[in-house]
Amino acid sequence: MLETCRIADVDPTQTKRHRLYNAFAKEQNQRQDSIRILGFIRKAMKPERFARFPERFEPMRAHLNRALAFAGLAMDASGTLAAVEQARTLSEAQRRAQELRADLTTRGVHPDVLRFCREELLADNYFHAVMEAVKSVADKLRARTGLIDDGAALVDRALTGDPPMLAINPLKTESEKSEQKGFANLLRGTFGMFRNTTAHEARINWPMTKDDAEDLFSLVSLIHRRLDAAHMPPRV
Repeated sequence: MLETCRIADVDPTQTKRHRLYNAFAKEQNQRQDSIRILGFIRKAMKPERFARFPERFEPMRAHLNRALAFAGLAMDASGTLAAVEQARTLSEAQRRAQELRADLTTRGVHPDVLRFCREELLADNYFHAVMEAVKSVADKLRARTGLIDDGAALVDRALTGDPPMLAINPLKTESEKSEQKGFANLLRGTFGMFRNTTAHEARINWPMTKDDAEDLFSLVSLIHRRLDAAHMPPRV
């Protein structure tokens, strides 16, 4: 892998850890940039390299991100490096990998939300974490209905119609029918804002604060609870 990245293996008789350290140190000192070292990290952390042992990827990525935080970088679950605010202390680097998840647990966020965004939380990429959590809503809609659609089409087929496939209330009064329509509109808006990556490609790394992310997770958590309690009206 060093050879592939055009980094000299200056001390092949040493252990892997020392070989890598010495190779990186010489590369950095000679070139005065980290392009090839970052290339090595990208190649080493390609998710497909962990296909046989996927359980190794996340712990390794978490440790890597604690170190990369001091360089103002983080690796997401797809193996992509992105710029983040630079950490200056060990405790700060550790906190970034844990505090958002701890805050969400304290808030009582739905466990299905945490399950879907766990990998993104470790990278502390708030936008991607929220987007992954929104995907969990679509997954639950498909699981409850057997549909294979996505986005607005999935919402329309699952939550609209007379009767809808899934109802969040008895649908007996006009107020209940309005609530059902409003819930469907809420999901369409949520998917449109965070799920449609093509429409928002230029905003994929938009600045999102921790407070905003937590509020959005709470919204997705509310959606999950309403879907858990939803029923399938009999269809004539």
